[in-house]
Amino acid sequence: MASKRIILELGTGNDLHGGDYTKAALRAVQDALHHSSLAFIRTVGLDIRAMQVEVTIGVQQPDKVDVETVRRSLPYGVVTAKAVKGGLDVPGEDSHDMAVIASAAIAVRFDLP
Repeated sequence: MASKRIILELGTGNDLHGGDYTKAALRAVQDALHHSSLAFIRTVGLDIRAMQVEVTIGVQQPDKVDVETVRRSLPYGVVTAKAVKGGLDVPGEDSHDMAVIASAAIAVRFDLP
């Protein structure tokens, strides 16, 4: 069987005060999840535990994202997560308070004939 992407959902999240990349990433993932309903998976008889979930987070400093925390935030499936260069950092007026904006892409795959 070949693994086929059946959905790609996008989201954005931010941490407006504190510059926390993981917090912004988690909010981006939750935003993407709240845009989808995967009711068709059960309707067509697929096992939700068998779905492969690939999470990609875009932020300016990918090494500051706790990808394991992001991975564990997904409720179902076999989840992988990675952080890549993207998103946006917006410096504060006094340079002590940075806003972090993260983008999330969540791809769901199943092994289908």
